[in-house]
Amino acid sequence: MHRPTVPGWPRITSRPAGRGHRMAAPAMGRMWPNRTTTSVGLVVVRTGDIGPQRARSDPGPRGHPGSGPVSGDAEDASAQSRTDETNDGGCMPRDEMTIDVALERLVVLDEQDEVDQELLPDLDDEFLRRLYRTMLLSRRFDERRLKLQRQGRIGTFAPAIGQEAAQLGAISAIDDDDWFVPSYRDTTAAIWRGTPLWGLLLYDAGHNEGAEPPEGQKDLPIAVPVGSQIPHATGLGFAARYRDTGEVVLTMFGDGATSEGDFHEAVNFASVHETPVVFFCQNNQYAISTPVELQTGSHTIVQKAVAYGVPGIQVDGNDVLGVHVAAREAVERARAGQGPTLIEAVTYRQSVHTTADDPSTYRDEEEEQEWMERDPIDRLARFLRDREILDDDRRQQLEDEVGEEVQAAWQEGEQRMQELTDPLEIFEHVYAERPAYLEEQREAFRRDHEAAQQNSTGKGDDG
Repeated sequence: MHRPTVPGWPRITSRPAGRGHRMAAPAMGRMWPNRTTTSVGLVVVRTGDIGPQRARSDPGPRGHPGSGPVSGDAEDASAQSRTDETNDGGCMPRDEMTIDVALERLVVLDEQDEVDQELLPDLDDEFLRRLYRTMLLSRRFDERRLKLQRQGRIGTFAPAIGQEAAQLGAISAIDDDDWFVPSYRDTTAAIWRGTPLWGLLLYDAGHNEGAEPPEGQKDLPIAVPVGSQIPHATGLGFAARYRDTGEVVLTMFGDGATSEGDFHEAVNFASVHETPVVFFCQNNQYAISTPVELQTGSHTIVQKAVAYGVPGIQVDGNDVLGVHVAAREAVERARAGQGPTLIEAVTYRQSVHTTADDPSTYRDEEEEQEWMERDPIDRLARFLRDREILDDDRRQQLEDEVGEEVQAAWQEGEQRMQELTDPLEIFEHVYAERPAYLEEQREAFRRDHEAAQQNSTGKGDDG
C-alpha cells in the first residue's frame, strides 16, 4: 500500500527520535488505490496484569475494527510467557498483546478523472446535476459574502471554498428525517438541507434569527466553539437509539476539533452505547493557522477511530462521489444498529479561515496552487461533461441562475436586517419565561436606550 501523493495529504514529515517518524511521500502521480484496507498490528507491551482479568465480550454483528476479545493464540502466548518466567528478581514478565485493526482509504473519481466503475454510486443524472449546482451556488455565495464583508455590510464568517465536495458528499447521504449537527463552516451542507441563503446572511450580520433552522428541518443551529457540537450529536444519537426512531445523526467538524476533549468524549460514548452517529471530519490541513502535524501526533485523523473501537475510513475530500459512498455506507451501518463511524475527508481550505484571517502568513502560494488544481467543482464538472450530463451551455445557464439567486438572497437579507432594529431582542429566545433578574436588566436597558435616543434627537434639533 503506497502513501497518498497529494501534497500535505496527510502531512508527512520527519519527527524527532523517540517520537516515531513519518515516511516521505512518493513522487506526484496517482493519489491512491481506489479502495484499500490498511491493516495495522498494534503491539502493546505491558508489565504483567494487576488484579483479576476478564475478557471483553464480543460485540457481535457490530464488528468494530480492534474490538472483541484477544485472540486465543495471543492468550496462549501470554500464559506461556508467565509460565516460563525465569527472572531471578521475581519481577513480572513483559507480555505482548496484539490487536489487529483495519482502516480503509477510498476514492471513486480521482484527480486524473479516472473513475472506479465498481465503486461508482448509482445516482441518476438529475441528482448529479443537483450536486454540481449546489456546489456552484455555495462557491458563488461565499465569494459574494467575502465582498459584502469587505464592504462592511456583514460581519466575519468562515467560507467553505474548496470544501464543497466534502460537505455535499456527506450531507447528500442522509435522509430528510435524519439529524444534521453543523459547525461554523458548513455552508454547502446547509444549502443542501434547505437553509435559505438570506438566513445565513442575517447570521453573518449578527442577527441570531438567521441561525434558526427552517420549521421541520432537523438541523441544530450553527456551533462556533470548536468541537462543542460533537457531544450534542452523540446525545441525539443516543436518544434516537433509545426511542428506536431509525434516525441517523451526521455531525461535521474540522481537524482541529479532534484535539478537543469534546471529540474524544463524544466518540467514546457513541462507541460504548452504539449510537447511530456519523462523525465526519473535514481535514482541511489547518486548525486556523496551525498545520495538522503541529496539532496532532497521529499520521492521520482516521486512525483515532482505533482507540474507541469504531470503524474508520479516509476518503479524498475533493471527490464528491467517493465521499458520498463512504458516508452512505456509514449511514447504512448506523441505521442497522451497528454503531458510529469516523470518516476523515482529506481536503483543503482554499480561502481564509475566517475573514479576520490572513493565510499568507502561514502558507505559501505554491501550496495553494497545487490544491486549487484539484478543485472539487472542476473535477465534478469534467466528470459530468465526459458523460454528457452537463455541457458548456448548461454550465453557463447555471452560472446565471446561481448569480440571480445570490443577488435575490442579499436583497431579502438586507430588507430583513432593516426590520430587525429593536435591540430588546437580545433578551428574547433564551428562557421560555424570563427570570426576575433578567426582566430587571431588560427594563433598565429599555430606559437607557430610550433616553439615549431622546438625547440624540434633541441634539439633532439643536444643531
